[in-house]
Amino acid sequence: MPVMSRSTLTLAVALAALSLLAGCQRNRLRNASAQQLYAAAHKQMVQNDMTNAAKNYEQLTSRFPFTTQARQARLDLIYVYYRKGDKDAAVDAADEFLREEPTNSRDDYAQYMKGLIYFERTPVAIERFMGVDMARKPPADALKSIAAFNIVVTQYPRSQYAHDAQRRMIFERNRLAQYDIYVARWYVRRGAYLAAAQRANEILQEYDGAPAEQEALRIMLQCYQKLGLTQLADNVQKMYAYNFPPGSPTYATPHRRWWQF
Repeated sequence: MPVMSRSTLTLAVALAALSLLAGCQRNRLRNASAQQLYAAAHKQMVQNDMTNAAKNYEQLTSRFPFTTQARQARLDLIYVYYRKGDKDAAVDAADEFLREEPTNSRDDYAQYMKGLIYFERTPVAIERFMGVDMARKPPADALKSIAAFNIVVTQYPRSQYAHDAQRRMIFERNRLAQYDIYVARWYVRRGAYLAAAQRANEILQEYDGAPAEQEALRIMLQCYQKLGLTQLADNVQKMYAYNFPPGSPTYATPHRRWWQF
């Protein structure tokens, strides 16, 4: 039988002690009150022990569903799931809180967290680092993010989250416009000039004021010229010259990428 080294033996003893301590804590909380469960879960959340915090919050909401502590636990669970990386569970927790607490003063937080989760599903950090053009990725969750942030901005204008929600809404809106630019360019490369012009026109109609407007006008001008639609091309040329005259900052400076938030 091999002999354990002193360091290995010390580690084994420490692990056994931790396991015993965790077991004792679980037994202690099995018959705990709502206040005790919440105190334990909140302490674990503050200490970044999200796994055990989630378990105790879940136990609290299950055993004492109508208590003040349970209402706060449902709110805390949104953040705990978010920090654990379980984004679907976080969205579900936010929806449950909004459904069961429709007049709660913290509904702005639940809506903001929904928007933030959908917002963070859009870009991928490693792809940013590698220089991949993120505008080419279909904006699957962008509309959901905008919808949640819009509720914060319009229904809770005095919320501490309203300003950031507004900024992120603009960011997502610009991203959607830039994605449509990518689609329009795709049509141009394939010679589908009418489809490209229509897509560019939709950008002007739906994303007024977005940085993508300038490129949308360029695409429309190119497409109308290719199609021989002289009058439409002239109208777009005048619109472009009026909005982006030579020498203006917008004309001279390339637009930032949509993800440079």
